[in-house]
Amino acid sequence: MSISAISSVSSAAAPASAQARVQLSPEQLAQIAKLKQRDTEVRQHELAHLSAAGGLATSGPSYTYQRGANGVNYAVGGEVSIDTSPGASPQETVARARTIQAAALAPAEPSSQDRAVAARAQQLEQQARAELERAYAPGGPDGAAAAAGTAVDVYA
Repeated sequence: MSISAISSVSSAAAPASAQARVQLSPEQLAQIAKLKQRDTEVRQHELAHLSAAGGLATSGPSYTYQRGANGVNYAVGGEVSIDTSPGASPQETVARARTIQAAALAPAEPSSQDRAVAARAQQLEQQARAELERAYAPGGPDGAAAAAGTAVDVYA
């Protein structure tokens, strides 16, 4: 037994044959329902990355598609490119690393790739913080100036 379905997708998104009345089996209809759900999840996931990335996003979302039995392409995977390079200073690197972490972990269910990007950003932040500590430690490049600025003469 087949079930008749009419595609409600505009002609720009689907071939003309998909807009015509198509006979789809219950299995095909179930597959289409799963693809529609996955498409929604993927698009929300990538938009969460994009909105959290701010100016570090180097592109909008790009998607990989699977064609359903109705001839419509559904997003089944995606990515947002983010600039993960260090900043011009350790302070800028810390800020960038925090933004990268937030963008990587923004979706409700981060992927293993998302978690790996967040972990690399955390390492980048730790390296920048260590560089800041060395720069402001007594005896460091700016340590003498930092120490002089914090000393208080109580015997004046």
